[in-house]
Amino acid sequence: MPQVIALIRLLRPHQWLKNGFVFVGVLFGHAWREPALLGGAVLAFVAFCLLSSAVYVVNDYVDREQDRHHPEKKRRPLASGAVAVPTALVLGAVCLAGGLALAFLASRAAWIFVAYLLLQVVYNLGAKHIVVLDVFIIAAGFMLRILAGTVGIGIAPTHWLLLCGLMLTLFLGFAKRRAELDAMVDDSAVHRRVLEHYSKTMLDQYIVIAASGTVVSYALYTVSPETIALHGTRWLIASVPFVLYGMLRYLYLLHRQGGGGDPAREVLGDPHLIAALAGWALLVVALLSSWI
Repeated sequence: MPQVIALIRLLRPHQWLKNGFVFVGVLFGHAWREPALLGGAVLAFVAFCLLSSAVYVVNDYVDREQDRHHPEKKRRPLASGAVAVPTALVLGAVCLAGGLALAFLASRAAWIFVAYLLLQVVYNLGAKHIVVLDVFIIAAGFMLRILAGTVGIGIAPTHWLLLCGLMLTLFLGFAKRRAELDAMVDDSAVHRRVLEHYSKTMLDQYIVIAASGTVVSYALYTVSPETIALHGTRWLIASVPFVLYGMLRYLYLLHRQGGGGDPAREVLGDPHLIAALAGWALLVVALLSSWI
C-alpha cells in the first residue's frame, strides 16, 4: 500500500487542477449546453492530466538530486527513494502513451498536445535556466491548455480570454519563483539555478505588473461591448470582486504565510481561495445562463 501511495504522489494528481484551464473556453463559449463539445473538453482534460503526469515523472527524475536540497521537495518519491527509478520511468511512459493516444483520437488539434510536450523538452534542456523566459514558458503551457479547450474542440478563443489567461499564469509563475527564493534563502541556486538571477525586489515588481494586468484585463473584458453582446448581460462586472479578492488573498499567502510555491496546493488548501473561486464560478454560470 505505501508503494501505491508513493506512485500516486509521483503523478501529482493535485496538480491536475491546473488542467482545469481546458474548461475556460467551454464556460465562456456557452458550450456546456452541447454534449459533444463538453465531452471533447473532458477528454482533453484527461489527456492533459496523463501528459502532465508523465512530465512530472521525468522532471522528478532529472531534478531528484537538486530536490534533495529543498526543504519540501526532498520528500518527493524519487528524491526520497520511495519509488525506484525504473518503476517511475515505466509509469511515466504509460502516462505518455495514454495521453498521446487520447489526444490524437479525441482532439481536432492534436498538435497542441505535441507542442506542450516539445515545450517541456525545451524548458528542461536549458530554457528553465534563463531568467524571465522560464516563467513565460510555464505560462505558455497554460495557454496551450486553453487552446486545447477551444480550438481543439471547435470553439474560437477570444483575444480577451487569451490575454487574461496569459496575465494570470505569469502572475502565478512569478509568485512561484518568489516563494522558492523565500524557501531556499542561502542555497537557492543549488536547487534551481535560475534563482540566482532573480531578486525579491525584481520579482515583486513582476508580480505587481502581472497581477494588475490580470485584474484590469478581466475587468475590461466584462464591460466590453463584444462581451455584453455575446453573453447578453451587462453584469459580468459583478464577478470582478471575486477575482480581486482571490488575487489579494494569494499575495497574502505568498508574503505572510510562506505560500505561493505550489498554486494548485494553495487553491485546494485555502478556504478563502476556494470560496473566491466557487463564488466566481457560480456567479458567472448564473449570469451566462440568465438565471439572474
